Amino acid sequence: MSLSGRLIVIGTGLIGGSVALAAREQGYAGHVIGVDADRTALERGMALGVFDDSGMPANPGPDDLILIAVPTLAVPGVLQELAAADGGFAGGAVVTDAASVKGSVVAAARDLPGGMPERFVPGHPIAGSERSGVTAARAGLFRDHRVLLTPAAGTDPAALARVRDLWTAVGAEVLEMETAAHDRVLAMTSHLPHLLAYALVDTLGRQPEHEEIFRFAAGGFRDFTRIASSDPVMWGDIFSANADAVISILDRLTDDLARLRGLLAQGDRTALLEAFTRAKRLRDDHVANPGVDHDRN
Repeated sequence: MSLSGRLIVIGTGLIGGSVALAAREQGYAGHVIGVDADRTALERGMALGVFDDSGMPANPGPDDLILIAVPTLAVPGVLQELAAADGGFAGGAVVTDAASVKGSVVAAARDLPGGMPERFVPGHPIAGSERSGVTAARAGLFRDHRVLLTPAAGTDPAALARVRDLWTAVGAEVLEMETAAHDRVLAMTSHLPHLLAYALVDTLGRQPEHEEIFRFAAGGFRDFTRIASSDPVMWGDIFSANADAVISILDRLTDDLARLRGLLAQGDRTALLEAFTRAKRLRDDHVANPGVDHDRN
């Protein structure tokens, strides 16, 4: 299951760095190359020993695996560069990505000259942290988490198998999903929670007594808002790329919040307890079910 060629990681942040560390630790990749437009980030990754070499090789070939781990809206540009280069797609390398939104990535791949490359396998590791950058990378980031792949009908089975091998090697459970379903589900389980965390902190931070509010915030507030410390640029990309799906579930939540507001205004404690009890049961069942493991980021 080990990679016979090189693992080339484009984007040396949390995800790219963690894949590099895990792939080497598990013996999957013997030679890992880091590629990043941010020279400082790349030098930091080299200094930490995350990557063996830096800079895009001139001749990626069939034995190599390229992981694109840049922000979502930057993925199309990287795909275009790989399509235009002598190596990359033309050299037969297997290419995958780690973007949190798949619709925009798949659309960009289909717009490439020649259409969707058969050796490109879109993917999304459902793992992360509120910390960012290569200094936050850790080999165990993907252990016991899921990775969703959204291959096209014409995807090369050998390329799909190689990408599966990568994520299995770093400890993840690999599943396949249709592109639109992926974006719809992740809008509900990952993107919306991040939006709510950002919104709550921003709302409270604009209150006149915000210093006192944060001073006396308890553990529940810290737990709920932890993900508001996530990289704003990365999440700005995600919300822009998956706006329609996020708006759809946000509208539904807005209606439910209005209903709860009405119950509070009416003093309907019975109906509130029914809603809270139902939510507690659903959440407890989710946590107790070992077959369910949604985004822990």
